Amino acid sequence: MTLLERFLRYVRVPTSSDDKSETVPTTEKQFVLADMLVGDMKEIGIEDAHRNSMCYIYGHVPATPGYESKTKIGFISHIDTSPDFSDYPVNPVIHENYDGSDIVLSDSGRTIGTEQFPHLKGMKGRTLITTDGHTLLGADDKSGVAEILCAVERIIKSGKPHGRISIAFTPDEEVGTSADNFDLEEFDAELAYTVDGGPEGEVVYENFNACSAVFDIKGFNIHPGSAKDKMINACLVAMEINSMLPAGETPRDTEGYEGFFHLCEMSGDCEKAVLRYIVRDHRAGNFQARQDTLIHIEKLINEKYGPGTAKLTIKQSYRNMEEMIRPAFRVVETANRAIEGAGLVPSHEPIRGGTDGARLSFMGLPTPNLGTGGFAFHGPYEHISLEGMEKSAEIIGRIIELFAE
Repeated sequence: MTLLERFLRYVRVPTSSDDKSETVPTTEKQFVLADMLVGDMKEIGIEDAHRNSMCYIYGHVPATPGYESKTKIGFISHIDTSPDFSDYPVNPVIHENYDGSDIVLSDSGRTIGTEQFPHLKGMKGRTLITTDGHTLLGADDKSGVAEILCAVERIIKSGKPHGRISIAFTPDEEVGTSADNFDLEEFDAELAYTVDGGPEGEVVYENFNACSAVFDIKGFNIHPGSAKDKMINACLVAMEINSMLPAGETPRDTEGYEGFFHLCEMSGDCEKAVLRYIVRDHRAGNFQARQDTLIHIEKLINEKYGPGTAKLTIKQSYRNMEEMIRPAFRVVETANRAIEGAGLVPSHEPIRGGTDGARLSFMGLPTPNLGTGGFAFHGPYEHISLEGMEKSAEIIGRIIELFAE
């Protein structure tokens, strides 16, 4: 099976996760792809491939005789797709010999424009894969799944010597819980890579420190005719809280290492209201300062309107994995060599989000993130090139070879 055939096969299987579900996995449909992958893994020679009751897939390629002492490395991707734009079926569209111009997405009324996505001009001549504009594509992260399996299949067929290779495909990454039930003992690796990034040649070992923050606001609702100095309109208090945050520190206004407060959801009426934020910053000190700002706002609101008017709940999400990657930096250096060997220049842009690798690194498994060749994830403008996927698969193979040296 070619890389393209494998990728198209996987994206057509609906696997969106559900952030409102409390089951593991959060959607039953993820089992369909999981079972398909177990079969595909066995077919290429991963004899111990299996899926557990929580939809985690594990498999191993034993070390070549004489190479048992080599570093045990692993590769990880997730099988779920974002709950956003998850109205399946997915209908991938292949654009052979892409001409570098805007791409009209079928009858959806959407266009992937070169103005919004200037990198497209550099992809002229490639085989581009997009959606039809009605759903996401699912390259996040079925491209990673396909690339890992193709790379490992090629290593097995080539007969090249290698150390022990571990493979895992996980559910529910898009809702932030896939690392919760990851079995490090079952995976059995010393170093690993998530294959879940953007452009090919990317190796990321820095990510945001992250938390969620929720303000529950309690108002006092009485007849507006007699409300003077008595009414507390919860919606207006919510607006006041948001106005106390720095106006220029939102996702739209920040880049690189700059952090932000992101208002994800607001709801309410005069009696009660809720504000839901995610808070991000690469630097630990700045991240703590952002949380302190929220705590101070809660204090000010309760002093102004009375105790209990605002209740802030902060929940930690993940931390910057650089702290754990630096002591095992050969995992990055080896990836750099593999990328250079594939004719590319390694890219180390900090990821403005999270990755399973961050959680896994703090669990004791240093795990930077490799690019897959994809762009514009989580929406109908998602796209990827076959050439980018092939390079990513090549890089995985070269990493395996380098660790065997």
